[in-house]
Amino acid sequence: MKKIFFIIIAVFFCMVSVLTPAMADNKKPIQTSELPAAAQQIIKKHFADKKVAMANYDAEWGDKKYKVVFTSGESIEFNRKGEWTEIEGNGNVVPAALIPQGIMKYVKANYPKTKITKIEKNKKSYEVKLSNRIELEFNNRYQVTDID
Repeated sequence: MKKIFFIIIAVFFCMVSVLTPAMADNKKPIQTSELPAAAQQIIKKHFADKKVAMANYDAEWGDKKYKVVFTSGESIEFNRKGEWTEIEGNGNVVPAALIPQGIMKYVKANYPKTKITKIEKNKKSYEVKLSNRIELEFNNRYQVTDID
């Protein structure tokens, strides 16, 4: 019985020692010039008046991500191709040109006195936070699937 217990403990510690480095924070500070070209274009076009406070690269579980934080507190995240995946306005308005038209149309029709302060794009959905703290979830066809 002691031998089995010892083997289980040994296997557990081996697994922990192997998995811990894989889960370590792999963020690395970078210059905005090291971002994918598409990400650089989005920043130049839609955040030209913002000053970059920090940019980083994160290789997490084989998925490459980039994040840019502006001195105003706003931030934008990109995937490996330079496509935005999340825009956090930190109380400020997300640039309308970056919001899909179907989402803009719905928000203007149903919440005309609010602004979009955050948007996150997933593989099958969009999550949107409004200035009145309502959170909306849309599918890829811009149909509302949840409201919080």
